[in-house]
Amino acid sequence: MSRAKAKGTMAERAVVDYLRANGFPDAERRALEGKNDRGDIAGLPYTVLEVKNHAALDLAGWLNELMREIDNDDAEYGSVVAKRRGHGKPDQWYAIMPFEMLVKMLQRLL
Repeated sequence: MSRAKAKGTMAERAVVDYLRANGFPDAERRALEGKNDRGDIAGLPYTVLEVKNHAALDLAGWLNELMREIDNDDAEYGSVVAKRRGHGKPDQWYAIMPFEMLVKMLQRLL
């Protein structure tokens, strides 16, 4: 396994472990699906998660990828979960999504 692949796998496992410990027992890593990719994490209601562990942030590229994956999964919501340098635990990582999607999620809580 390449170093980059190992970093990605580590980050995905950390996110799954965090989700399971916080009320999402069905969270699991997804197999790669090529151009029909539906995100990195499965088992969340209406939601796609794409996990990133890169030194440099690529917000525009990551959001473009996320939007394709949301369409592929026919999901309502999605977020990029990006590892934050110097923070090993996902509770301090970045959650990146279009603002419109955040508003839709908040409206659902009304």
